[in-house]
Amino acid sequence: MAIEYLGLSQINGSLIALEGVQDAAYDEIVEITADNGKEKKLGRIVECYADKAVIQVFEGSENLSLTNTHTKLTGHPMEVALSPDVLGRTFNGIGEPTDGLGPIKAELKRDVNGQPLNPVSREYPRDYIRTGISAIDGLTTLIRGQKLPIFSGNGLPHDQLAAQIVKQASLGDNAGDEKFAIVFAAMGVKYDVAEFFRRTFEESGVSDHVAMYLNLANDPVVERLITPKLALTVAEYLAFEKGMHILVILTDMTSFAEAMREVSSSKGEIPSRKGYPGYLYSELATIYERAGIVKGRSGSVTQIPILTMPNDDITHPIPDLTGYITEGQIVLDRQLHGQNIYPPISVLPSLSRLMKDGIGEGFTRADHQAVANQLFSAYAKVGDARNLASVIGEDELSSTDKKYLEFGKAFESRFVGQGENENRTIIDTLTIGWELLRMLPREELDRIDTKILDQYYDAPSSKN
Repeated sequence: MAIEYLGLSQINGSLIALEGVQDAAYDEIVEITADNGKEKKLGRIVECYADKAVIQVFEGSENLSLTNTHTKLTGHPMEVALSPDVLGRTFNGIGEPTDGLGPIKAELKRDVNGQPLNPVSREYPRDYIRTGISAIDGLTTLIRGQKLPIFSGNGLPHDQLAAQIVKQASLGDNAGDEKFAIVFAAMGVKYDVAEFFRRTFEESGVSDHVAMYLNLANDPVVERLITPKLALTVAEYLAFEKGMHILVILTDMTSFAEAMREVSSSKGEIPSRKGYPGYLYSELATIYERAGIVKGRSGSVTQIPILTMPNDDITHPIPDLTGYITEGQIVLDRQLHGQNIYPPISVLPSLSRLMKDGIGEGFTRADHQAVANQLFSAYAKVGDARNLASVIGEDELSSTDKKYLEFGKAFESRFVGQGENENRTIIDTLTIGWELLRMLPREELDRIDTKILDQYYDAPSSKN
C-alpha cells in the first residue's frame, strides 16, 4: 500500500530529506506534489537509514516547501512499460513518449535496474553483426552478444558514426529470417544533436526498427542515470522474450559518469579518482554486463557504448574502467580527422577480442583473419617508415619503405575512409583489403598462408 507523508525535513538542491518514514527501500520511486498542489514530480530514494530517506528529485526541488509538500512512496522501483510497439517510437530519458503518438500499451512492466547476466547462463558469442564500415567489419569485427565501446573525443564525428551504424547495421548475409532491431539511448545531448539523430533515422527509413530514448542536456541530471538502464531493460525484453537480436547504442557514457559524479557530490560522498565516486567501476559494470546471449534463448543483446575521452586521455577513469569491462575498443583519432578521413578510426589501438570466433569460413570468408592480420602488420610498418622518413627524408628510403608509405596513404583513404552513406558488404571490405595488399611485394606478406596468397594475391580478376 502506498504511504503519503506531509512535509520535508531538508531541501538541498535536487535532494530532499524525509523523516519518520516506514518501509522505504533504496531505488524506490516517490511521487511528490508541490506546495501549490498542481505540480507533480518524480523522485528516487538514493539513501535510507533508520526512519530517514534521502530522495533525488528528477525535475529539481523548485516550488517545494518544507511544510506543505506531499510525498508518496509508490512501493516499487522505476519501471518501464514493455511491448514490441516500442520500436519506431521516441521517448525521453525516463521512458515517457515524446513523439505525440500516445502511451505504449504495455504487455508488462519491469524494473529498469535489471540484473547482469549470470555467467553460467551465458552462451559464447559467435556470429558477427555487419555495420557496413570496413575499419570495423574488417579489422575489429562486432560479434553478437559483445560489448564493443567507441572511444572518441570532443569534436570528433562519433555522432555521425553512431547514426551510420544505426542506418547500416544488419545480421549479415547468413541471417535467414532472424529479426534485428536497435535500441538507441542518448544521455545529455544537445537539442540539435537529438534532432540530427531523429531526422537521420527518419530519412533513411530505419525508424521502424529503432527505439529511441533521448535525455537532453537541459533535462534533469539524475535522468541520465536512468536512461541507459531503461534502454537495456527494453533490449532484454525484445531479445530474450521476443527472440530478436538487439544492438544497443549508448551515447555518451561520459555524460552518464559525470551525472553520477554530480549526484555523488551532492550527497556528500567521499570522491575517488578525478572526483568520481568509488563505485564508478561497479556502476559501469552493471550496465555493460547486461550484454550477451542466454542459453536456450534465440535472441541476443549487443552493446556499442560511446564515450568522449576528456582531453583525449585514454587513461582517464571512464575509458580506463570501460576497457577493463568490455571486450575491446574502437578508438577515433584526431589526426586522421584533421586529414578529412571519415570515419577517423585509429586502427592500431583498436581491437575486438571476440573477433576471431565470429569470422572466417561459415561466418564471413575463409581469408578474413589472414587479411586482417596482414593489414595490421603492414600498417604498423607504415608508422616505422614514416618515422624514418621524418629523420632521413623520403628520398633516402629503400624501395620497400616507399611502397609502405604509398600503402599507408591508400589504406587510410580507401580502407579506413569511406562515405557517410557508403554501406560496404564484407566481400567489398576484403576486396579492398586485397587491392591494398597487392601494392606490397609478395615476400612482405608474411602473415598469410601460401594457399590463400595463391588464391587471392596472384589471381585477383577471377577470385574477387
